[in-house]
Amino acid sequence: MKPNYKKIFEDIILEKCPERQSELSYYLSKDSFSILEVIDLNKKIFGSADKETLDFNQRHKSYDSETILKILAYQENHKLSNLQLANHFKLSRNTVSKWRRLNIK
Repeated sequence: MKPNYKKIFEDIILEKCPERQSELSYYLSKDSFSILEVIDLNKKIFGSADKETLDFNQRHKSYDSETILKILAYQENHKLSNLQLANHFKLSRNTVSKWRRLNIK
């Protein structure tokens, strides 16, 4: 069962930055969110964090197979190496290599 990201982000936007509600209306109009959209919206609301927070959050990220496939498709579409893809999505290159090896479908 997935969290209701729409309700969570609606509450956060209304409480923290109601003036940006129109700017973020694209996300608020969606019924469901992919993991990449959650990460993107979180970045837009809270901005970039310090190194310690990034390290902590990175340890707690998880990706479903749909998201992994989107990330790997992004790599193919943009002709990126595993290292470039890992840097773009802030992943370990070992994680990207493992996903490529497993060929998740």
